[in-house]
Amino acid sequence: MTTKRFLLNCIAGVCSGLGLLHLSGCAVMREDSAPLAQLSSDQIRLADDIKLAQEGWPEAAWWTRYHDQQLDELIRQSLKASPTLEVARTRIAASEAQAELVNAASGPFVGAAAEVDRQSVSENGFLGAYGKTIPMLGTNGPWYTEARVGARASYDLDLWGKDHAKTQAALGFVNARKAEAAQVELLLASNVAQVYFDLQLLNEKEGLLREMHAVRVRIAEAHQARADHGLEPVSATQLAQIQMLELDKQLAAAASQRHILRESLRFLIGADATGLRELAPVELQERQPALPSSLGFELLAHRPDLQALRWYVQSSMDQISAAKAAFYPSFDIRAFAGFDSLHTNELLHRSSRQLNLIPGMSLPLFDSGRLNAGLAATRSQSNALIAQYNEAVLQAVREVAQRSIDLDGLRQRSDLQTQKVHAAEFVARSAEACHQRGLIDSAISGESSLPWLAERTFALELHGACLHAEVALIATLGGGYEVMPKRQKIAVAKQENSAR
Repeated sequence: MTTKRFLLNCIAGVCSGLGLLHLSGCAVMREDSAPLAQLSSDQIRLADDIKLAQEGWPEAAWWTRYHDQQLDELIRQSLKASPTLEVARTRIAASEAQAELVNAASGPFVGAAAEVDRQSVSENGFLGAYGKTIPMLGTNGPWYTEARVGARASYDLDLWGKDHAKTQAALGFVNARKAEAAQVELLLASNVAQVYFDLQLLNEKEGLLREMHAVRVRIAEAHQARADHGLEPVSATQLAQIQMLELDKQLAAAASQRHILRESLRFLIGADATGLRELAPVELQERQPALPSSLGFELLAHRPDLQALRWYVQSSMDQISAAKAAFYPSFDIRAFAGFDSLHTNELLHRSSRQLNLIPGMSLPLFDSGRLNAGLAATRSQSNALIAQYNEAVLQAVREVAQRSIDLDGLRQRSDLQTQKVHAAEFVARSAEACHQRGLIDSAISGESSLPWLAERTFALELHGACLHAEVALIATLGGGYEVMPKRQKIAVAKQENSAR
């Protein structure tokens, strides 16, 4: 048979396979269930009575807005050496390697082949003549040493896009891992900022506690002087001592808390026992976040966790396409070019040359429901991911609303607390002026200054709560992360509008 005629027969076989597909290939697939609907942009908008601060979005390096070089350096170090982020990066590398493996499996394969087969031929088998020694036929059985050397090649024809769908699913998984790594970076930076703020606020709180302790010492001395002159019982002095000891307890607790915060910060930045230097105290200032005036489907592009779920959903859709393509016939081509001989001494002779070209087709006709079960399982997993995505979107909108409301409420309370601080300061300074003029003694003056110090402590706690709420809102908005290009945003919006 000539090569031309062989190729014509191969084409005829392929056409017959396509005809068989038309008759029975699609019949084995049961009706696939519809995918779960994803939320539209109208369903993820904030309520009208929740107004965000101003136009814009948190910048990528949002922490630089606090103008604190120590904070900048700590976050840079954490993004470089954190063990948590290193875990996320290794997951990306593993998913990329898996995607390369899936993609490579669908491509052509060419390799060298060499084998030696020492065999004894049965006299009663199909090659029975070779099991005997018949000089006229050139047989000297039953033992032969067959050798083969040459090149082998294979290629699967992806007519229905199954291999392409598997590759796209693997790439979607890679993109999801990258978005998860961005989420780790965002949480890591926000955690570093919050721990750093706690340390700085703790320094200020310790300063206020020491001021209160000094006042308590002065009050205790005044009571002791009164008791020594018989002007009041000793119990007043003891009460003052108890209040001093209470402040000592608070100072000791603050020192322990500082060690705990430093260890947390050291872990977050991936530093060793000596890798975290002493932090200089700085005065923390609130910075109004740059926030959008409204919020819709833009949140999908700015939240890395939502992007990760979106990529997982897309990957599951590609897996469904691959599961459907498995119902159709698969075509492949196998080839061999080289030398084959029953006698090794004749292996490299011209007469031992061999060429094989083997087109093949396989079509699932009866598989006891395996393919349908696989498709149903893949569809169920995809619907579960879509439901998880929908839930995460609504949860994200709720978090943004709550963070905004919390921040507004904290700022209002902080403004009111500032007024209380000013009023308490006026009382304390007035008492101190009376003491300087000899109108009241040291104990009364000290007692008058304690409310001022207490109100300053409450104001400091509210200030810290505002800073935490700022960082939490920035993190909830995605912290400046953006993966979806503008053209893709427009395409998503059009797709959602057409779906409605």
